[in-house]
Amino acid sequence: MLKGLGNIAQLMKQASQMQGRMSEMKENLGKIQVEGTAGGGMVTVKATGHQKILGITIDPTVIDDKEMLEDLIIAAVNSALDKAKTAAAEEMQGIAGDMEIPGLSDALSKMGLGGAPDVPGAPE
Repeated sequence: MLKGLGNIAQLMKQASQMQGRMSEMKENLGKIQVEGTAGGGMVTVKATGHQKILGITIDPTVIDDKEMLEDLIIAAVNSALDKAKTAAAEEMQGIAGDMEIPGLSDALSKMGLGGAPDVPGAPE
């Protein structure tokens, strides 16, 4: 019976540690800035680790081609958001560290943080 209480105490301790680490992670993600580009740099999108867009830069030479510009903006935004997800996944892995939390991998996957998406130059 006492052994079970020890396990519960250990789980509570881990939960408390994880809560502190999650707060740290949230703060760190706000500081991370990533950049996605399209069209060889004709459109650049900056985003945070929270997947919030900070700004978009457009080369003036593509402004006359509305359809191409729309496609480049979509591609650059998706690239930036994929990089932000990768950064969040890496931050989460660093925070979780060696804590063995049942179901953590599944939970991360459901949040879209289960691993690095297929982004050129992204860490594997």
